[in-house]
Amino acid sequence: MLVLTRKSGEGLWIGDDIRIQVLEVRDGQVRIGVKAPEEKGIYRDELYERIRKLNLKASRSKSEDIESL
Repeated sequence: MLVLTRKSGEGLWIGDDIRIQVLEVRDGQVRIGVKAPEEKGIYRDELYERIRKLNLKASRSKSEDIESL
């Protein structure tokens, strides 16, 4: 994991098409902005984990279980 220190208004690039910028630091919270192509999925950790678990569960389902929906 790359660890950086950034101040409000500073940012970083991931590749040529994803820009991360620190918008505000206040009361122990950091607001960040992400600028990326629409086809890139951007998810909070907890949402990403939920999607991953649902996909795993779906991949283990039998086809007859899906057809009954």
